[in-house]
Amino acid sequence: MLRMFSTINGQMEQIDEPCEGAWLSLADPTDVELATVCQKTGIDLADLRAPLDDEERSRVDVEDGYTMIIVDIPTVESRGGRDWYETIPLSIILTKDLIITVCMQDTPVLHPFMEGTIRGFNTAMRSRFILQILYRNATMYLRYLRIIDRETDKLELRLRSAMQNREIMILLEMSKTLVYFATSLKSNEIVMEKLTTLPRFKQYAEDEDLLEDVIIENKQAIEMANIYSGVLANMTDAFASIVSNNLSNVMRIFTIISITLSVPTLIFSMYGMNFQAGMYGMPLSGSPWGFVIVIAIAVLVSVLVSWFLTRSRLFK
Repeated sequence: MLRMFSTINGQMEQIDEPCEGAWLSLADPTDVELATVCQKTGIDLADLRAPLDDEERSRVDVEDGYTMIIVDIPTVESRGGRDWYETIPLSIILTKDLIITVCMQDTPVLHPFMEGTIRGFNTAMRSRFILQILYRNATMYLRYLRIIDRETDKLELRLRSAMQNREIMILLEMSKTLVYFATSLKSNEIVMEKLTTLPRFKQYAEDEDLLEDVIIENKQAIEMANIYSGVLANMTDAFASIVSNNLSNVMRIFTIISITLSVPTLIFSMYGMNFQAGMYGMPLSGSPWGFVIVIAIAVLVSVLVSWFLTRSRLFK
């Protein structure tokens, strides 16, 4: 999807043709849209396609006539009824008259700019626009990290009584997400450091505070990702042991029941033999109350065995 925007009289307006100071937004673009932008701006088609590869690394490329900045942004993917978080590339291309963003998805990072809700946003002030995108990107990372932290707390309550691997697999997925977040944020930090020394990246005096805020937010996101990653790693190990221990408790109960039931089975099996009454016959086989007495003995022995096993150190 190709959309064009320009700040006119302080208001964000969507336009039909690019003009000086305009913003061209490409989200999941078609080949025709890429070719159109390539023809109108003179940007290499390969550079326009670069962020459409989810393995593209964050970097800054200075070409003749334009500068391309690629950063990783967070995104949400729904799988199996759950939201999973990952990172995808976002390209910001700065030309003499235009700024172009290219992404494989319609990312929520850019939605406030399109809606005109970002304070002090102007498409003509391209360097500030880039800093505002980077700031918005860092805040999105922080937002998703807090969501992951809350989901971890909910999962912790379920794991206390879990006996299956589903919760452990969710924890592993979250740990993988945090590793991706930390890696992407560190790559973005390198891009920011390079931007501050780039001659083409014109900085306005009033943008110094914004640049400082971007760096602080990004560092905070890196620290949070590292902290949460360490916590999740410890939780995964701890709850793997809890699941194993819960399963052991269940097996302990089944073992006690199995041994207890084997006692009357053994007694009744012996009395099921075809022994004749007399000297070599089974005890009580000739008594009219023999059946009741044998049952009573079997129940009593079973109760004693069950009591002993439940208090034995071997089954604690």
